[in-house]
Amino acid sequence: MATPHINAEKGDFAPAVLMPGDPKRAERMANLLMPDAKVVSDVRGIKAFTGEVDGKPLSIMASGMGQPSLAIYVTELFTEFDVERVIRVGTCGGLSDVVKIGDVVIANGAHYEGVINTHLIPETHFSAVASHNLVQAAWEAAEGDPGVVVAPVISRDRFYDVPREVDEAAARVGTAGAEMEAGALYGLAARHGKQALAVLTVSDHLTVDSVDMTAEERETNFQKALKLAVAAALS
Repeated sequence: MATPHINAEKGDFAPAVLMPGDPKRAERMANLLMPDAKVVSDVRGIKAFTGEVDGKPLSIMASGMGQPSLAIYVTELFTEFDVERVIRVGTCGGLSDVVKIGDVVIANGAHYEGVINTHLIPETHFSAVASHNLVQAAWEAAEGDPGVVVAPVISRDRFYDVPREVDEAAARVGTAGAEMEAGALYGLAARHGKQALAVLTVSDHLTVDSVDMTAEERETNFQKALKLAVAAALS
């Protein structure tokens, strides 16, 4: 049954969905992993693809930018289309000096700004954490690669005008990167009894001077993160 934002039918989505932010990246991933994938939804230019990888069903769909956009799609996937796990495959800005441009962060938790998860437990600060089994599957797939770290990130509702001292404070408590979706994803998974993970490529650095990835590089340099996300999705 179609929803206001997904014009698919029951059974069109696999139990596991990879979710980049960018619709172009979603299509590129689908063409790379599942050349014969079927387009199962295309509302507002957000295409969703379903096919098979190594004989197992898999779907790929973009989330758009930001936690509110992701929350719409993920809520509908969890509640209307029998999706059991969503793995975000995206980028983040590096915060800790333990990560450099091109490294991959397996986000085991997400600090978050705003009120996206405050309704889940009244008068309590909700802990937005990934599903342990997915973290473990992605970490094992990394096979000891020193360019892969397991660490928390911070999920923000703003891209610009974040004070440098805020980034530095986050880095001091071991936060590897800043991004805009994982906190909502982890909260929704907890709310609906599902599983979630974010696997993020460090595309720029917010506390260390570096040369940022270009927009084209952000779109195409996802192979390592994609490998780990697929391992988690199909585990």
